[in-house]
Amino acid sequence: MTPEKAKETRDHMLQNGYCVIEDVVTEDFLQEMRDETERLIANHEEPADLVYQGQHIGVKREDYSVIDKLLSWEPSYRALDELGFGDFKTGGSVIILTKEPHGPPLYWHQDWMQWNDPLTVSPWPQIIFLNYYLTDTTPENGCLKVIPGTHHRRIPLHDQLVPAHEQGARFIEEDHPIMFGDDPEQVYVPVKAGSLVLGDARVLHSADGNKTDDRRTLILAWHRRPTDTVPDYWDGEIPEVIANRPEDGEYEGSRIPGAYLKP
Repeated sequence: MTPEKAKETRDHMLQNGYCVIEDVVTEDFLQEMRDETERLIANHEEPADLVYQGQHIGVKREDYSVIDKLLSWEPSYRALDELGFGDFKTGGSVIILTKEPHGPPLYWHQDWMQWNDPLTVSPWPQIIFLNYYLTDTTPENGCLKVIPGTHHRRIPLHDQLVPAHEQGARFIEEDHPIMFGDDPEQVYVPVKAGSLVLGDARVLHSADGNKTDDRRTLILAWHRRPTDTVPDYWDGEIPEVIANRPEDGEYEGSRIPGAYLKP
């Protein structure tokens, strides 16, 4: 992408907590991933407590050549470099997630687990997800849904949500009015297969149910950057709590936003 497009995309990510990079994966490689994920899904029994995630299959790169190829996919890392995100590194595994045909929605949540850490106020992302959708996505089949800016700004929904995933949200009823409700600030992020969706772990996101007869599959890869450096592109103010954050500091993990996340 051009330097101008890269800056525009990065600025969108910093401000809104997500961005889309189009045409990252070729059709041939998409088909490889479709074939491999369908093979894995066929041999997998969906756990009852993961119904809102659909199929939820953790895969290590060393166990499957297609996943190793994805986590080494040069166009993805070239795009990250162009955005200034070249210091993000894969954890070496992915999660295959689906919306099964006519499957239920995914509840509102965020995936940051360090709300007691001063890094919470970082103006730049520290942990991001890379979503590779294997088919075109729309609101009808459960595309990503985001509340922009909620990685930096507390809204009433933050204090109304059941804590994410295994800490409670997996066990709620599908008619929960808050966890599955609409928000006036929400936006849908439909994409074409072959695009790459980046998201800040702190941003509130969800997905509607799949109202179609076809499975909607994505491969999710988490990436992290160093906790003790400032990105090269950042020329703004560095929050004092981050500037003074001790490198050997220890902070109790938490999925629940604390005092660092302000309105």
